Amino acid sequence: MTNLPTTLPPLPSSYDELLAAVSATADLGRPVYDPATGELISHAPVHGADVLDDAVTTARTAQKDWARRTDSERRDLLLRAADALEAVAEPLAELLSREQGKPLNGPNARFEVGGCQAWTRTAATTPLPEEVLVDDGETYATLAYRPIGVVGAIGPWNWPMLISIWQIAPSLRMGNTVILKPSENTTLSVLAMCHVINQVLPDGLLTVVAGDRAVGRLVPTHPGIDKIMFTGSTATGRKIAEGAAGTIKRLTLELGGNDAGIVLGDAFGADTSDPEVVAANDKVAEGIFWGAFINTGQTCAALKRLYVPDSIYDVVCESLVRVAAKMPMGVGLSEENVLGPLQNQNQFDIVDDLVKKAVESGATVLLGADPDYDAAGFFYPTTLISDIDGNNPLVTEEQFGPALPIIRYSTLDEAITEANRLNVGLGSSVWSADREAARTVAEQIEAGTTWINSHGTIDPRVPFGGIKSSGYGLEFGTEGLKHVAVPHVING
Repeated sequence: MTNLPTTLPPLPSSYDELLAAVSATADLGRPVYDPATGELISHAPVHGADVLDDAVTTARTAQKDWARRTDSERRDLLLRAADALEAVAEPLAELLSREQGKPLNGPNARFEVGGCQAWTRTAATTPLPEEVLVDDGETYATLAYRPIGVVGAIGPWNWPMLISIWQIAPSLRMGNTVILKPSENTTLSVLAMCHVINQVLPDGLLTVVAGDRAVGRLVPTHPGIDKIMFTGSTATGRKIAEGAAGTIKRLTLELGGNDAGIVLGDAFGADTSDPEVVAANDKVAEGIFWGAFINTGQTCAALKRLYVPDSIYDVVCESLVRVAAKMPMGVGLSEENVLGPLQNQNQFDIVDDLVKKAVESGATVLLGADPDYDAAGFFYPTTLISDIDGNNPLVTEEQFGPALPIIRYSTLDEAITEANRLNVGLGSSVWSADREAARTVAEQIEAGTTWINSHGTIDPRVPFGGIKSSGYGLEFGTEGLKHVAVPHVING
């Protein structure tokens, strides 16, 4: 292949057309309900072990031809896939909003679909040239990266399209084929995105196996799959690692986090009688808010526990309440909303239980913590909790929802110790008017990424991954490409 068509193939032109392309009939599928309204959306197909076996067989055959294509050809096809996603962006965002619950606006559904395009284009254009290791006249050694084979990707329900792209795009770029097993909670969204991509790609490169958890457990042990990429809980990650060990599969695991943010004493002005100081404080508070409440808190690398010094504790709390109270929550298809429901009943129950334990312990509710249990959707109000002990479950366990504990500290050493004491290490942040002071603190935090004056602001060019029980392996950028390939040294 050297010349691609100048126009895209026919693509779904509406939400209804897109939904019809990926839905199953009622007698063959599983009902899918809108978490904001409880309304039936459609039925998702339910695949069995036989579908997985057939997909792997097809993928192994297709991979040989795909690997023989030039890097330029693979890059061009990925860029066309990004163009196809852009052409169907609005129907994809609508389906995502209906199935996952996240609003169209804010850093939510339209944002996620846009991210799919950006990550695909970056995976296609990031250079990874052969490296000359030694050239001294006697030894000539080079290092290049070759395809692994078939990548088994297992995705979550919180960012179902975007995280799937993190797995798909670099894998395809490096000459692999992909078997993708989406979450049962957001199957239609992933099927729709892959349907659009597959209108551009050759057959057999990308297959979605929409099975239940029993089928998901077969992916790590399948002898025809060469690498596993998984984003999800630490408990499931352990099981995947155990299953993959039998065939020595390569692994990239992006697991649970309980990200800490440390506010330094200079990040907020103390003179709240000055309107300019209040405005500046609220600008910082808005950054903290979105670090914690992006996707209504349902993000692995969201800010989940905030450490604030005694000197500005009340100021920070007041500012966060002002900002949070202005953020509308509701049905995602309503353009004004930027916060939505939790995606499922189980997650609602987890958040509700952790907030109740905090309240029962004597912590102060600054905002929220009073859900309407009779509402049609899984809405949990934006919740801010102060005066909470660092050992409270809302601090030590990942809430994965719209509830932020704000913990008081007396010394910076105390805050750093508290931030590091949990066995997680995905993301973290430091907030300060002094960037160098913030970097000094950041260097002491145990996490895969530490942001300064932001949180969770990932970039497709910058590697991302966790430490401790938050997983291992890197995604994004040049390092992400290397992790979906095998190194090959030629010496001589």
